[in-house]
Amino acid sequence: MAGGRHAARGAKGGDLHVLTLTPFYPTERDDARGCFVAEPLAALEAAGVRSTVLVARPLHRAWRDDRVRGPAAEARFACVPSNAGLAVSGLFLAAAVTGRVRRLHAEQPIDVIHAHSALPCGYAARSMARRLGVPFVVTVHGLDVLGDVQAGRVSGRWCAPVSRGVYRAARRVICVSARVEAEVRRTGGVRTVVVHNGVDPVRFRPGVPATRGEAGTIVSVGNLIPIKGHDLLLRAIARVSARFPHARLDIIGDGTEASRLRALAAELGLSEATRFLGRRSRQEVARALGRCSVFALPSHYEGLGCVYLEAMAAARPVVACRGQGIGEIIRHGENGVLVAPGEVDELADALAMLLGDASTRERLGVEARNTVVRSLTHAHQAERLERVYRACVP
Repeated sequence: MAGGRHAARGAKGGDLHVLTLTPFYPTERDDARGCFVAEPLAALEAAGVRSTVLVARPLHRAWRDDRVRGPAAEARFACVPSNAGLAVSGLFLAAAVTGRVRRLHAEQPIDVIHAHSALPCGYAARSMARRLGVPFVVTVHGLDVLGDVQAGRVSGRWCAPVSRGVYRAARRVICVSARVEAEVRRTGGVRTVVVHNGVDPVRFRPGVPATRGEAGTIVSVGNLIPIKGHDLLLRAIARVSARFPHARLDIIGDGTEASRLRALAAELGLSEATRFLGRRSRQEVARALGRCSVFALPSHYEGLGCVYLEAMAAARPVVACRGQGIGEIIRHGENGVLVAPGEVDELADALAMLLGDASTRERLGVEARNTVVRSLTHAHQAERLERVYRACVP
């Protein structure tokens, strides 16, 4: 068949055609959503990988969703609303897109299907890969590896066996960190590979830190949800505010914890020193990271965390928690700082050390950017993904 001949050329070094199926992708109003899927595509094309992107979007969310950006196409599908329907959502997605993908394959043979997350996209990819006779791979980003974290304890029991079936059927399970890989391998019988996410070192680059007196701005970027640890960060800053009265905290992100965090800031006497900036564009985030003194996100569950890499690319000292995926990248005291999850005192000590020592901030920041430029750009990520794709093609 035509697909087989095209795949053989790809295996020998010709261009590859990859169908990317993802629930994560930038939209007109939110260019940060799924940026970790969209932004490496240009580097992949330069590496000889042409991508067709289908963005999975449940119909029950259609009324509130805006359009996806760029050349990606939407794949709307019906499913049971809420996490209760997540375990079977892949069935509905496969039914909605299989005919469309068959037509694409007939016109432009697909070499590999790349799904992001087991549910719903990995399940749908497995179904389509069988019908088309092509391999599929699935990327696990973090929360999706633990069904009870993503879907809740009850729904997670239904999701877990479905996800295990997807992982075992995939030609490769691409993990964004060894931390994630360790969780996936508990499934057994899974072929895994670690490909760290990359970052654009041109967009995320050093700026001139804005200072207030002896200390400047601490920036934190992330969804305002409990696992990100913003409450811990506020409590830590409250403990060092007397010593650094001119320091301020800028929190970029939105979420269910917003009201509670604002109330906590007021309770701690940090209302004047804390700005809740809400969701911001990629360019605005890049400017904020380029001008801050310290980046801190004490998240206690993080598969990797692209924003840490972005702050490192901006040559800023990063404070993160031990035991997370980013711990594979940050070498404590060399290119960043790692603290114990949930430890307010340790976090406060780390912030105080950085706010009070400009030379240490500069040293850690320079080595942080060097770490990214050496091995964690989009070009590095694309090179590794291209090798994975070619290893999967018959």
